[in-house]
Amino acid sequence: MLELIGLGITGVTAFYGYIKSRKFVRSRLRFVDAAHVPSAPILAGGAVALLSAPLTLLPLIGFWLPLSLGVAVGLGVAHGSRDVKRLTP
Repeated sequence: MLELIGLGITGVTAFYGYIKSRKFVRSRLRFVDAAHVPSAPILAGGAVALLSAPLTLLPLIGFWLPLSLGVAVGLGVAHGSRDVKRLTP
């Protein structure tokens, strides 16, 4: 039962990270050229994974939370950048 709670926390956190990073890139980083280079999602996802790694010391939080959060933020940055390129005339 506790594993399901941890899995739910991981899923909700990853979903929230994806949505917020995509929205942040679309709205705030629209005119920042460094946010649209191909290495930006990898750097953002890696930084978030490293910064959230100490959360694994908490109960109910496993190794998968920083990993999935890093991947979700990286995908959010990539998709937000693609949205900006697609919507800008």
